[in-house]
Amino acid sequence: MTDVLTQPRPIRLKGRSFLALALTPELPFEDWLVRLDDLAARSAGFFLRRPVVLDVDGLDIEKAELRELVGQLSARNVRVMGIEGARSSLLGADMPPAMTDGRPAADIEEPAAEEPSKKAGKAEKAEPVETAAAPASPPPMHTVPSMVVARPVRSGQSIFFPEGDVTIVGSVASGAEIVAGGSIHVYGPLRGRAMAGTTGNASARIFCRTLEAELIAIDGYYKTAEDMEPELRGKPVQIWLEGEAIKAATLG
Repeated sequence: MTDVLTQPRPIRLKGRSFLALALTPELPFEDWLVRLDDLAARSAGFFLRRPVVLDVDGLDIEKAELRELVGQLSARNVRVMGIEGARSSLLGADMPPAMTDGRPAADIEEPAAEEPSKKAGKAEKAEPVETAAAPASPPPMHTVPSMVVARPVRSGQSIFFPEGDVTIVGSVASGAEIVAGGSIHVYGPLRGRAMAGTTGNASARIFCRTLEAELIAIDGYYKTAEDMEPELRGKPVQIWLEGEAIKAATLG
């Protein structure tokens, strides 16, 4: 028999961008973990199957402290997929990899348009021509991307849309989750978790026809069901952020 040597088929390597939750721990870690446990206890499944990036930028810590923190998170079923802002001396083969250049998913800069002279070469100087003054054209309108989900969001489902607003035409069940870079509109009962302004948009709001949420958050600041005003439960509500405080009021 004759062995036939063939060129192996190349492996395709493709880039992907995924939405991850960034945790920014504070010193001392023991106190911060207590607050994390409190959040997890009041919102069951908050970290379940969720990729997490640990942002330790600016923290004066040692390698052993970082390793202990990652271990404590792992024991809480918080899966750290990478560490951002850590010095190279803090990381090792037994630690999650370093991550850099993390930024909100909505921050996509358009390439600057080239000047006409660069496209077509140097043009000859034209003689001035008198013309009637044309009315100034209005500035281009900035459109905000949005997603409309024309069905109820069932328990265990997640809707991620970091580019803009999310509108749910129906209910959001307990155990379901809506994550939006902009505002969230729910034309039905909101029983699950709603996180708006996740890309740093502090002006985002949450609107719902019936407030029964497990957790609501805007720009990283959150309230669980136990923290919400009982007089707002079961009513049409809008929720917004003032400084670092979440505010809520009935609609209508």
